[in-house]
Amino acid sequence: MTDLTPQKEAALAAIEETDSLDALDAERVAALGKKGWVSLALKSLGGMSPDQRQQAAPAIQAVRSAIADAIESKKATLEAAALEAQLANETIDLTLPAPVMPVGTIHPVSQVMDELAEIFADLGFAVATGPEIEDDWHNFTALNMDESHPARAMHDTFYFPDTAPDGGDAASSSEAAGQKRMLLRTHTSPVQIRTMKEIAAANPGGAPVRIIAPGRVYRSDSDATHTPMFHQVEGLVIDEGIHLGHLKWTLETFLKAFFEREDIVLRLRPSYFPFTEPSVEVDVGYANENGRRVVGGHGDDEGHDWMELLGSGMVNRRVLEMGGFDPDRWQGFAWGLGVDRLAMLKYGMDDLRAFFDGDPRWLAHYGFSPFDQPTLSAGVGARA
Repeated sequence: MTDLTPQKEAALAAIEETDSLDALDAERVAALGKKGWVSLALKSLGGMSPDQRQQAAPAIQAVRSAIADAIESKKATLEAAALEAQLANETIDLTLPAPVMPVGTIHPVSQVMDELAEIFADLGFAVATGPEIEDDWHNFTALNMDESHPARAMHDTFYFPDTAPDGGDAASSSEAAGQKRMLLRTHTSPVQIRTMKEIAAANPGGAPVRIIAPGRVYRSDSDATHTPMFHQVEGLVIDEGIHLGHLKWTLETFLKAFFEREDIVLRLRPSYFPFTEPSVEVDVGYANENGRRVVGGHGDDEGHDWMELLGSGMVNRRVLEMGGFDPDRWQGFAWGLGVDRLAMLKYGMDDLRAFFDGDPRWLAHYGFSPFDQPTLSAGVGARA
């Protein structure tokens, strides 16, 4: 067997003298590569007798380990030197602005929901919630819409298939059998009924109520101003001696605070809703400015017009009774309006469908920063 000591000493000296990782890798290939002299020595073991192999193998393996250890040690030294050189030559300017990171935004509907809750909290209202999957008693019957009432035809309702009415006879038989037809609520008015029943259960005969009921509602409709799912907020006040003047003042105060203008003018027109009597449509004055509707001013003034905004009225006696209240003692008013429409009017969006498209570009444009969003925390009385 050839003595590998001279080659080993030469290789170790060459490894020690290398000054770059590329040169070190060349030494590794020359010694330990597929055709390196150490690898060839290891291959020669196959042609030796067992006694020769037993004597030669440990010596070759010792040479291989010595060279591998030297390469690994030199590599660590060269890498540490390269890092030190990089740290000495490269600097970071800490005065430069940090890179802009993606930041989420608050959806206009969420923003308006927060503003509504804040304004009505100032007026002493609590927020009430209820299920979005509702039964037809809370959604229709308790609101003075019986099975034959034409008001049911006003709503394009999403009924669940196993409970959907199948014509007049099927609906009557379902009701007679005591089965509740389930549906996606068409308004948040069922929350009013549920809240009234809870309060009446705790206080027989009724008690004062002052709530708003914001949330998602569902109707089978879709165009630029309607979507199958949208958001409503409804309000309910029940107390002794309540009249239409209280309703008008509440809505005026809310709209002035929401649009942050004092020149909000309302017009009340007689209307019909099965759950209120008398009922009124509420119009608000507005003007067109640069192709955008801007709420404010008197609708009969030059350059202004009236826009229907919401429906309202005094709570029907039958609805009070359904909620467990004594209609001879208690009276109240209620109203309902679209949260999405309020957002469109205040913040200048013109297509309701874009609210639900999930386009991040739209949300980046119309959304609100969670760190610097508009606030109404000054309170209702502090509006300018």
